[in-house]
This record gives sequence, structure tokens and C-alpha cells, in this order.
Amino acid sequence: MDTRDHPEEARLSGRLNWLRAGVLGANDGIVSVAALVVGVAAATPGNDTAILTAGIAALAAGALSMGVGEFVSVSSQRDAEKAQLARERRWHVERPEWELAQLVRLNTETGMSEETAQVAAREQTAKDPLAIHALMHLGIDPDELVSPLHAGIASLVSFLAGGIVPLLMIVLVGPAWQVPATFATVVVMLALTGVISATLARSGRPRAVARNVLGGSLALAITYGIGAAVGVAV
Repeated sequence: MDTRDHPEEARLSGRLNWLRAGVLGANDGIVSVAALVVGVAAATPGNDTAILTAGIAALAAGALSMGVGEFVSVSSQRDAEKAQLARERRWHVERPEWELAQLVRLNTETGMSEETAQVAAREQTAKDPLAIHALMHLGIDPDELVSPLHAGIASLVSFLAGGIVPLLMIVLVGPAWQVPATFATVVVMLALTGVISATLARSGRPRAVARNVLGGSLALAITYGIGAAVGVAV
């Protein structure tokens, strides 16, 4: 379904995109923080101070990086959308008939007859020409522009929410079980985010879960191996 032809569908798609971004942010937090603390634990077994320090640093740096990166990225997107809307607004003043003809063509592409498309285009233009052109021509809802601040905060919070769990697990469990318990926790969390992301995308859950779990497990295994090698070398 083309969201340009269905405003409510466009808004729902936008909200789902935010939810997927949140899940991805949490996923990044889980893997990056867990991988780092597992690597430090392998290099300095039983040194809770070093593990906690590294984990907090990873949590703070990762969350801030995600937040700032998302803010900058969405700011660029919003600037581009506002520039496109400004051009549409100017064109409606300079060439209204051309814009009307374009709207008729866009309507016919949805399956309307030429006659129906003409009537619909005139009614749509009479109501709000900028909004309908922005939605159908650009895929932008002028009332639903992305918020850089909201995006940055959402990414920061989701990263923190994902990363705090493996960090707490590795510092609260005894030295003998730190790595296995953290690994098991990460596997469960990645399976959960895999299910959520697949549900939001309406795709196959087994594949999403397997991809998440295998990728995260590989990251933890690699950093653990590097940490163990560094610890032995030092």
C-alpha cells in the first residue's frame, strides 16, 4: 500500500518506524555494552572495579553517541522536508494550474478514472493544496514532521535501557558465573528484541531471532577471545 494515498497509514508507518528505531537502539545497547564488559572480564577476571568502570563508560559513550547521531541525522531529514515543503508552497503560488494537473495525474495513478481524478483534485486543492501535494507527491505529512529532539532522546534512552541489563548482570553475579550469566541474559534479550522487530515488520520471527542471537553471540565470543588473549599477554 502506498502511504501517500492514505494519510492515516502514513502516520502509522511513521510511528512504527520510531518503534523499530527504539528496538534497534536497545539492541545496540545490549550487544555493545555486553561485548565490552565480557571482554574486560576475560582480560581481568574478578576485577569488578575495572569491569564496572568499562561498562559505565561504554553505556554513557554509546548512549550519547546514539542520541547525538540520531539528532543530527533527523535534523538533516527535517531540514530537507522543510525545504521541499517551501518549494511546494512557492510552486502553488507561481504555477497553480501545473500543480493541479500533477495532482490529477497522481490521482489517476491510484486507479481513479480521469474524470474522477479531476473532481478529486479540485476538491483536494480547495481544502488544503499544500498538504495533499506534500503527502501524495513527496510522501510528507506537514503536520507530522520528524522531531530531531524526540529522535535523539528516544535513541539515547533505548540504548541505556538495553545496555544497563548486561552491565548489572556482570557486576552482580559472582566471578565464576559472570560471563556465562551475562551471555545467557544477552541471548534472551536479543531473542526478545528479535521477536519485537519481526512483529513490527510483520516478517518471520524465527529468522529475526536467529539473526539477532547469532550476531550478538558472535560479537560476545570475539570480544571475550580478544580480552582473554590480552589478559594472558599482559
